[in-house]
Amino acid sequence: MHPIPQRCARRPLSGGLVVPYVSLIHGGHAAFGTLDAERARTALVRRLCQICGERLEERCFLIVRPADIVRGISPEPALHPECLPYTAAHCPMLNGTVTHYRSRAVLTGHPAGRPCTDPSCPCPSLSPDQGHTARSGARADRYEAWMIHTRDYLLTGPDDQPGVIDGISTAVPALRKRLLRNATLPPEQEDLLNLLRSVLDGTG
Repeated sequence: MHPIPQRCARRPLSGGLVVPYVSLIHGGHAAFGTLDAERARTALVRRLCQICGERLEERCFLIVRPADIVRGISPEPALHPECLPYTAAHCPMLNGTVTHYRSRAVLTGHPAGRPCTDPSCPCPSLSPDQGHTARSGARADRYEAWMIHTRDYLLTGPDDQPGVIDGISTAVPALRKRLLRNATLPPEQEDLLNLLRSVLDGTG
């Protein structure tokens, strides 16, 4: 198990894992994998790490998928270089443990993955963004981490909607790029890839 970064020493734990600053907390339980929209926006605007919640310093990492590269936007808050390895090791999507995005049907339509019967809870107003809805049940994408200098940290959004933030611009110099996981291939493509590997390794 990857050690908890010192920056996260004061973060709450759930099941022995650090609860990220941007994670949705519902009924006292952390909904890993689901962002709290308000906290995510706060992290983006105030330049906070999405894991420890502390202010970013000289350099930070952006989480980037192929679709994000096309749009030129990383939709998630950035991470400290110290917080990335822990996240990459323990997040099922980033470490390759899961092969598909969660189905929203399985999650009962609620962002915390469980029905809420508390009429005073504000959670009914919380709903997955369009990106989560589009990816529901789909094969996992390729994920990379791009290191940028925080002087190049630039929030971006629709030109015709002032105040709307889509994420952090990727149209800036990347100091380093790190592959976190490859995309999940369809079974037939995976079989062909395994066959090619066995031929190259001399085992086929």
